[in-house]
Amino acid sequence: MYESLWNFPGGVWSEFDRLRRELDDVFGSGQPSSIRSAAPGTFPAINVGQTPSSVEVYAFAPGIDASKIEVVIDRGVLTISGERPATQASSDQRVSVYTRERPTGAFKRALSLPDDVDPTRVQATYRDGVLNVSIARREEAQPKRITVQ
Repeated sequence: MYESLWNFPGGVWSEFDRLRRELDDVFGSGQPSSIRSAAPGTFPAINVGQTPSSVEVYAFAPGIDASKIEVVIDRGVLTISGERPATQASSDQRVSVYTRERPTGAFKRALSLPDDVDPTRVQATYRDGVLNVSIARREEAQPKRITVQ
């Protein structure tokens, strides 16, 4: 055994931190892990990235009819909303549900966009349960190569 908790490899405080993280994984802390993330279980999960010419947003929303998804850009905020219908089994009166991990019902996600995007040049596609929203950057905001003479 160790002589004292203070001589514990890695320190006792790192063990407390590890234990807290494990408990958060098991029970969920309900708090976002960073300023740009959402609380665990938020639907749909999104990934946001950028290229030199566009901002790419991927929303993972399987089981939704593409015509029921609404994508709106208003004053620099992208809003994705829609509704995921309940499954047939959950609407049947004779079925007892013991656990329901797949979220159903209306959803809405909003995120701020950079100032250099062009809201008139947006493409949205939905394929295999993934919504891809591609927002082009303004031409004047894109990097320009200058020839040195």
